[in-house]
Amino acid sequence: MNKPRLFVPFVVTAIALAACAAPPAVPAPRAQQPAEQVTSMPVVSEKVKIRLATWAGVDEAKELQAVIDKVNAAATTYEIVHEPQPADYYTKIQTNLAGGTAADLLWLSQEFIAGYADKGVLLDISDYLKDDARPAAKLDDYFPDVLQTAQFNGRTYGLPWIAQPVVLYYNPKMFAEAGVEPPNENWTWDDFKAAAERLTKDTDGDGKPDQWGTAFSGWPPIHMFIWQAGGEVISEDKTQSPIDTPEALAGAQFYKDIIYNPKYAASQEVIKEQGFSELAKNGKVAMFFGGAADDLDYAHTKDPRFAEMKVALVPKGPKSRATFAWTASTVINAATKNPKAAYDALVDLTEGIHRWKIVAPRRSLASAEVIAASVPQKKASAEVILKALPDARSFRIVPRQSEWDSIFWEKFQDPLFQGKGTAAELAKQARPELEATLSQ
Repeated sequence: MNKPRLFVPFVVTAIALAACAAPPAVPAPRAQQPAEQVTSMPVVSEKVKIRLATWAGVDEAKELQAVIDKVNAAATTYEIVHEPQPADYYTKIQTNLAGGTAADLLWLSQEFIAGYADKGVLLDISDYLKDDARPAAKLDDYFPDVLQTAQFNGRTYGLPWIAQPVVLYYNPKMFAEAGVEPPNENWTWDDFKAAAERLTKDTDGDGKPDQWGTAFSGWPPIHMFIWQAGGEVISEDKTQSPIDTPEALAGAQFYKDIIYNPKYAASQEVIKEQGFSELAKNGKVAMFFGGAADDLDYAHTKDPRFAEMKVALVPKGPKSRATFAWTASTVINAATKNPKAAYDALVDLTEGIHRWKIVAPRRSLASAEVIAASVPQKKASAEVILKALPDARSFRIVPRQSEWDSIFWEKFQDPLFQGKGTAAELAKQARPELEATLSQ
């Protein structure tokens, strides 16, 4: 899926959204009026056009349009018009929101919703949802950890349309050639590192590795390894960033031990030269952490030049097998001129996307059958993906998330990866700055 890249770094410039309209109140039902005598042909009401802004690229936009066409065909009061903006998406929508020209519906990835809601530019849909019996409007069907990314101060501002857990893609041929057993559900950090070391080889005898066990580059998120060690990056009450606890430091150190280390992983230079996921597709990296919706397990069926890869659960840390779940939601512009029609379009569109994207963020749709129906090429991987869901969690998002992310990358992650300080030293220095962004 074409989505904004995370963590490398996770920075989007925030602009002030002054003078934006406050969320309009939910309209009261109109009193029924006496019918007038019809003396001519009835007038057919024109559908309200609801604009949808997304970051979808060409292929994704084509697939989404097929979903939209089905929704529009069934709708009687609105018509969704898709406006894909794959380049500089967030810069454009922030400018459009500030200028009063933004679309009615917007895609937002998880890290932006709280900040936009705090500025008053998103429509609070909580009251609409209370009386809506449509399946996609039933909040108790959503995975709570995913749903919370669309909520702020106890109110709901959008509907998530994907819950994509990180899984481990691996190359069975490379494992077999190295005499290493494939990953299994009992794998730990130590097992992963041992396999990565054995799978890193100099195949042409020039004294440098040209095949690697894995590749880290800021992805996968360091957060998930901190969680696996029992640590947190933002506390549950969102008042602290305890990245200097022993648990958090253990997770950070595990990441540091692997990233760009020629003993286990591709170097930063190799990644720049050959591409990141391309290393896995081209059979140069044996293990790659990717989203459940990524095509790494079926890319070889589209292009035989790509390596065959299979899916396994991520290795367990000292405390858990927590894995990151990337999620995004569709939200409503608070300044929309048609809030009720925009809300109806949101719910119907969300139902359609839940039958297209994997994994749908609802318990009732978390099945191998739904995954296979949505993406037939994922049928063989569906059971493993479902096993990853109970351990999947999204970020705890705060209104000043962009600032927090910038500090986390610039003062902690990147210096750690580049060997400019120990995890303990950098965490101690970064924590006060991170926590300054948490204050309201």
